[in-house]
Amino acid sequence: MGVVTRIVIIGGGPGGYEAALVAAQLGADVTVIERDGPGGACVLTDCVPSKTLIATSTRMAVMSESAALGLRFSGGPDGIVGGLEADMANVNKRVKDLARAQSFDVAERLAYEEVKIVRGEARLVEPHVVAVGERRIRADIVLLATGATPRVLPGAEPDGERILNWRQLYDLPALPEELIVVGSGVTGAELAGAYLSLGSKVTLVSSRDRILPTEDADAASVLQEVFLRRGMKVMSRSRAAGVERSGDGVIVTLEDGSKVEGSHCLMTVGMVPNTTGIGLEEIGVNCDKRGFVEVDKVSRTSVPHIYASGDCTGILMLASVAGMQGRIAMWHALGEAVQPLKLGWVSSNIFTDPEVASVGVTQQMVDSGDVNARTVMLPLFTNARAKMQGFEDGFVKLFCRPSTGIVLGGVIVAPRASELILGVSIAVQQHLTVDQVAHTFAVYPSLSGSITEASRRLMSEHAY
Repeated sequence: MGVVTRIVIIGGGPGGYEAALVAAQLGADVTVIERDGPGGACVLTDCVPSKTLIATSTRMAVMSESAALGLRFSGGPDGIVGGLEADMANVNKRVKDLARAQSFDVAERLAYEEVKIVRGEARLVEPHVVAVGERRIRADIVLLATGATPRVLPGAEPDGERILNWRQLYDLPALPEELIVVGSGVTGAELAGAYLSLGSKVTLVSSRDRILPTEDADAASVLQEVFLRRGMKVMSRSRAAGVERSGDGVIVTLEDGSKVEGSHCLMTVGMVPNTTGIGLEEIGVNCDKRGFVEVDKVSRTSVPHIYASGDCTGILMLASVAGMQGRIAMWHALGEAVQPLKLGWVSSNIFTDPEVASVGVTQQMVDSGDVNARTVMLPLFTNARAKMQGFEDGFVKLFCRPSTGIVLGGVIVAPRASELILGVSIAVQQHLTVDQVAHTFAVYPSLSGSITEASRRLMSEHAY
């Protein structure tokens, strides 16, 4: 029997526990060090709680708009749901209970694979030694999966009561009456939309021309129109300079001197990596000027036996990417065949209502001339299933090569776009042509039928 490789993973989120499972199955001796609990911040405070809250808000939005489908509810004026309101004590309890249950499931899975879990703060004290308090753990391979923390804007420090980051939302005793969301990226848009559907008056402060400034412009436009129609106030080209408490509320001061008042303020202004104070500089692990660990496409850092995965690397802060980075790191470290991370294959989703999912080539890449592609965009309201379910907002967009018809990417704006994008992701990764997608049977009626219909539009006889 050969020597067993000792692997220490710092961080128990997706970038850590997914790696631990791979390493354990390959016969390594694996220890995961996690300060918050199995699953890390992703499961306990970030992704799982926020998507649970959003699922509740989406259900409430559907119920509130059911009158348009001919449903009437007793006790409500004009057939609208009477007395429908969010019981935030129970909503937040369910959110936190579900997060703890998911963390327990992760712990059970790790225990089944005989992965050891050490609770505490870790620090590299030597290249092959990780310290947790007074304890020293020797490692042949180290994986950094330390994640990231909400960025704090000077002059807008969260207090956990009125000025909040997204990890503090689930301790609120009641629904915020007037919520000001600072930041219009993915997290800001998701939570602004969720609390709007739950019944809050929401003001979204965006420093850019539109919400979701780094996403597909057509998708952002649809979502912003939906937000405005539902009563959200969107303040474009407005940068927050500070936030202060004012009695039972808050005042957000903008850089132009104007002020916005509300009951609560949610700060969603980015993330900073958890890489300071853990010994990286002392042992030669290179970080960029923002503090993110620099890695190559197989998750190696500048120190040969040290790898990194997840948000601490700053490469597409998605749980799916973190998990893949961690798995790739372990396959590489343990001598298995491995395919480098390909960002062009990564599908992502914004959990708003409707959702925005995308994969592969972007509209910006096509418009700039970086990629030569043919494009088609089908409005969702032309889809029979969408009409039946009362879905009016959204579209399916596909990109393909002009000469060969190979699918290069796509964007879907629709309810459950996160589920629909898989077909496009498979087409991109497997280099399928629009002919092949068009000749694939889709259920009729279904939202996925718009994907095959878009492919048929792209396979016209003079396309390639």
